[in-house]
Amino acid sequence: MTPSFEDGRARTRPAVLDDVAALAGVSAMTVSRALNTPDRVRPETRARVLAAVSELGYRPNSAARQLVTGRSRVLGVVSFDTTLYGPASTLYAIEQAARQNDYVVNIASLGVLNRRSIGEGVDRLRAQSVDGIIIVAPHESAAEGLCHLSPDLPVVAVDAGEDIPVPVVMVDQRGGAVRATRHLLSLGHETVWHLSGPANWIDARGRVEGWRSVLEAEGRPVPEVPVGDWSAHSGYQLGKRLAIDPSVTAIFVANDQMTLGVLRALREAGRRVPEDISVVGFDDVPEAAYFWPPLTTVRQNFGEVGRHAFQLLQGRIEGASGGGPRIVEPELVVRESTGPVRH
Repeated sequence: MTPSFEDGRARTRPAVLDDVAALAGVSAMTVSRALNTPDRVRPETRARVLAAVSELGYRPNSAARQLVTGRSRVLGVVSFDTTLYGPASTLYAIEQAARQNDYVVNIASLGVLNRRSIGEGVDRLRAQSVDGIIIVAPHESAAEGLCHLSPDLPVVAVDAGEDIPVPVVMVDQRGGAVRATRHLLSLGHETVWHLSGPANWIDARGRVEGWRSVLEAEGRPVPEVPVGDWSAHSGYQLGKRLAIDPSVTAIFVANDQMTLGVLRALREAGRRVPEDISVVGFDDVPEAAYFWPPLTTVRQNFGEVGRHAFQLLQGRIEGASGGGPRIVEPELVVRESTGPVRH
């Protein structure tokens, strides 16, 4: 706050552009350039301006800045089901990357993902004068919505598959499943059972494809695929069916929440992990290392997803072409829930 003297009495008021200019010893126009177009100002001049900004606690007027630059420095994110670990972690990573680059994020959270809902979410964010939008679209039904967006709006998609008309960032779900399945086969298991996530989720489909490709390439039996809904409850119900089958010695589960239910079902049935059955999850939720036994799982690097999504969108805002998809590689984290098969 900057002191102001009126009628002989001191009061405080928020610092304004002229205060920064006076303290830095430059013109108000130079302050504006230093904050909005820093490449047009000498580094030593910008350093003085930033020091004055810090000392005075100056907060730029966003409306005025938008008039100067034509940009609001506000990004929009259209997201879906942020109660789930994956979408919630993706959203957090995008917010972190934006904040580190002096952007604000406005969110439109959708109950369903389809052409109409995505269009409504985009329109809601455009009304807030966002510079661009990231759409977290893990559903197959979202693809049509992405094909009908206005071309004048910078847009990037996350986890939306590769056959879409906008730049996309995605974790290699198929590759993660390949790593998990190969790990279990390397321990001597004849085959691997897979419990899938919902069939209309792109991530779930990629994990099924990766699992199946390894078994087929190795000439191993390919069991039928029970389908869950990402919840621990569905993992528990499906796990009870596998727990009573003595031929099941290895299970790859589509996410860690479902795996938690599977572990309970196996324990109730008297099947020991990993002595009788090896289990691998997907995601590496923060609690995975504290499951019993500690869970072998596939870690998704959501921080990298957020950084790539922001960088792609920033490039689009500045006029760069989209280019091909950016693929983030997952990592297999081996803990105590997997072990050699026992004959």
